[in-house]
Amino acid sequence: MNILLVSTVAGIALALGLVAIHGLMKELGTADTTYRDRPPPGFKLAWPLVNVMGNTFGGLLGEERLQQITQRLNQGGQSYALTPRQFFGGKIVSMLVACGAAWWASSGSWTWTLGAMAFGFMYPDLWLRDHTKARNLKILKALPFMLDIVTLSIESGLNLTSGLAQAVDKSKPGPLTVEINRVLRDVRAGKQRVEALRDFADRLDYAPISSLVSALVQGELMGSSLGPVLRAQSDQRRIERFQRAEKLAMEAPVKMLGPLIMFIFPCTFIVLGFPIVMKYLQSGL
Repeated sequence: MNILLVSTVAGIALALGLVAIHGLMKELGTADTTYRDRPPPGFKLAWPLVNVMGNTFGGLLGEERLQQITQRLNQGGQSYALTPRQFFGGKIVSMLVACGAAWWASSGSWTWTLGAMAFGFMYPDLWLRDHTKARNLKILKALPFMLDIVTLSIESGLNLTSGLAQAVDKSKPGPLTVEINRVLRDVRAGKQRVEALRDFADRLDYAPISSLVSALVQGELMGSSLGPVLRAQSDQRRIERFQRAEKLAMEAPVKMLGPLIMFIFPCTFIVLGFPIVMKYLQSGL
């Protein structure tokens, strides 16, 4: 009788728990994605749980913290895929997953578990930072070609907006075309071109883009020809790419010292020293 009663109570508790979880997922685990991009793969795997955590704990973020996360999402091109609260919810989900994995792998060691929790909470920030760096590098590589097209368009009689549209049509799809398309949408929606360009620079917060936008805005306000300005900016971006390649080439020998000392040199010494050691051993020394 006692076993039957305990089993019944446990079954009812489990059923109520599942109903509560279903209600929580239905109420807090969904988000309107009609006009938004797909979330990144890691967030997509646990999307309902990310929304639950974001809607539950997102209120802990202050206004300043929300603005900081929004700026970082803009820099990484994820502002149409994630809201600041969803990103914070992803940090909590990552922390819980890392905590469970470390607890299971270390057989309940609190040291490893706490360390894994800290790493899991910081992992989305690290991912966003690396993603932003890779995105900025793609923008830097695509910028000279796009500026050449805009320059040719303006020198052939088109205005800046039409030149940017031509550059987007002739360029390969990438982060820069996405951002330029956003500028064009803002202009078509009624925003002044200068303000749309300034928003573009503020959104990316990237030195080459800020320099380009400053030159364009100054040329727009002064009424000067934008052709020489764009040509100078294109030449400057190519020089920066060449200097970056030179810097990486000069850093390569320094970066190779670690693997050489740790892996290659010991193997070389073993190969050279083994016959000598064996010869001494055989001679009885």
